Amino acid sequence: MPKIVDHERRRDEIALIACRVVAQHGFEQATIVRIARAAGCTTGMIAHYFDTKQDIIVAALRTLLSEALPIDETRYMECAVWMAFWGQVPAERRLKRVNAWLHHEYLRLFERCLARGWGEWRRWPARSRDQLLRSVITFINGVTASTVASRAEWPAARQIEQLRLQLELLHAWASSGAGTAAARGRPRAGTSGRVGSSRAAASS
Repeated sequence: MPKIVDHERRRDEIALIACRVVAQHGFEQATIVRIARAAGCTTGMIAHYFDTKQDIIVAALRTLLSEALPIDETRYMECAVWMAFWGQVPAERRLKRVNAWLHHEYLRLFERCLARGWGEWRRWPARSRDQLLRSVITFINGVTASTVASRAEWPAARQIEQLRLQLELLHAWASSGAGTAAARGRPRAGTSGRVGSSRAAASS
């Protein structure tokens, strides 16, 4: 009887291994051959799941960041507790300090994920990176609140698909030069004074 392979799980495993390879060797040196060797498979198997190295890294980044979303029962309960916590923050000085510390830790965690996932990260202006990072946080907080408020409207597949879209939009925004123009404090030609549609989408 042929062995049943969970292709989605195997795809996620390869993506996470790729993330570790990038962390150890850097983006340029994280070759398909090196990723395949670390995953214990052939380059042909990698090609079966991903078209390019960039596709692997994007999948890894999405997998890592999805850990912050309420996509299963355990994480849904955790997020529901955090929503209740946030409701108490404005009235409690101590809780404000706790919340500020947690927010700072999330920023650091997500920055590490993005820096590993996107080889261009360090080449983008610091202000652009900060805007992008805060857009990711805003998106995750928004999806978390929406899912806790109306779980049926936000199944796991929709959350992950929206995360994929946001990452693609934000990456395109930063790569296109709009992020550089924003960092310099002036609109890029043709944007009519707006920073970029991806930023607006990420904050909605």
